[in-house]
Amino acid sequence: MKDFERKQLLERLDREGATVGASIPEEIEVQGEDLDLQSFVFEIKRRDTIPKGERDRVETAKKNLRRERLQRRQLIEDGEISFEEGEQLVEDVVGIDRALNALEQLGPANIEGEAQAQEMADRKRWMKFLKQALGHEAADSGTGRASRGR
Repeated sequence: MKDFERKQLLERLDREGATVGASIPEEIEVQGEDLDLQSFVFEIKRRDTIPKGERDRVETAKKNLRRERLQRRQLIEDGEISFEEGEQLVEDVVGIDRALNALEQLGPANIEGEAQAQEMADRKRWMKFLKQALGHEAADSGTGRASRGR
């Protein structure tokens, strides 16, 4: 992989809205074990409260996911991999981030309200991304146009 391709992949990971539109992988290998990640996250999120025994399981899963995320990112940064392999690693890391976000927000929750809040947050990140991409990031007048003539 060329240096500019590696940099491009790492920038995709570091974007604030990187997880917008991303889905949690159905299955992923984490620390050498296959994990039905999507099922696990939805199973845990579906409950009103997390029993004490399950909290340990969730905390262990989060710790392992963070470790796996770091290892995959490191592979993109330093590994001798192809651009295609790097793209797959980026998709994996973004999916892991999405799962971690879901697991971090655990607690008594209204699922419908949570879904609406997530949708609003996704919309907000998307609009910020569009403003940045279109060069309107510095606009603070509320018009959506970057000021000219400064």
